[in-house]
Amino acid sequence: MPEAVRRHAFGRVELQHGGVPPDAQLTYTTFGTLAPDGGNAVLFPTWFTGQHPQVEWLIGPDHALNPEKYFIVVVNILGNGQSSSPSNTPPPFDRMRFPHTSILDNVMLQRRLLWDVLGVKHLALVVGRSMGAQLAFQWGSYYAGDVDRILPICGSARTSPHNYVFLASVKAALTNDPSWQGGDYNFQPFQGLRMLRLIYDGWVLSQSFYRAGLHLKQGFDTTQEYLDRPDAGPMRDANDLLAQLWTWQHADISANDKFHGDLPAALRAITPRALVMPCRHDLYFPPEDSEIEVSHMPAAELRVIESVWGHRAGSPGSDPGDIAFLDRSIADLLSS
Repeated sequence: MPEAVRRHAFGRVELQHGGVPPDAQLTYTTFGTLAPDGGNAVLFPTWFTGQHPQVEWLIGPDHALNPEKYFIVVVNILGNGQSSSPSNTPPPFDRMRFPHTSILDNVMLQRRLLWDVLGVKHLALVVGRSMGAQLAFQWGSYYAGDVDRILPICGSARTSPHNYVFLASVKAALTNDPSWQGGDYNFQPFQGLRMLRLIYDGWVLSQSFYRAGLHLKQGFDTTQEYLDRPDAGPMRDANDLLAQLWTWQHADISANDKFHGDLPAALRAITPRALVMPCRHDLYFPPEDSEIEVSHMPAAELRVIESVWGHRAGSPGSDPGDIAFLDRSIADLLSS
């Protein structure tokens, strides 16, 4: 079981793309105990719409991320409704006035949390999926000397143009709802949220998943019944979703003072041992993009998840075989 959920306030923080919220905060929880030599720390950040309870599917005594062996820190990303977000930040930085936050902003605050608050001075592993994978890439590049290993799952070092276009459609779904009211809504724009969910249903799972009829396995007779299901994932605050969308759209591990937009150079800087794990049928982060990234990384292996589950391969509630494959891969990397 994790320790209690905690929240750390950093005070005034200058963000990469402007804006200075007076009290930036990260919400986190931990599993296990930091070893006396500090060599067993693992960072596991959340992903788009994800919050810390959803990360627990890969943590436990029967998993490679065993709290009896490792000190595992689960950190909520900025904008996810737990850490500093449009929905929980007071004026004048509330709602759509919440400043843009980058992948690097997240990583820099996470490092301060680990180093200054939790006593971690080195990481055995950074593991993350989707947006969490983008954070793992950033950690391995910007703070290469502080990390032994990274394991990005179904994510990229830089958001591709095709992925950017998809995210633009998600943003439009929310902001074109008449209830949006420029972000100063009195109630959630449910029409836009429903449209967002519909777009995700068409992208997050692969054509092969639908072709095999796996979407009907939970008791649905038709595809329309599946689309109309009432429990189709968490509905988050719309401004929080848009804040995370901006971070995802602009994710680029080279967009900083070290690499000045030179992505190959940023990838070459990832000297920690890396295991990059795309899914064969991921429509957001296809293996071809990962192959290009791995070709620039000096100590990286590409290990494709051969699954029809698309972007959801290995995620909570997905195919148990994919989860087991992911768990074994984490064990392989930690033993290297």
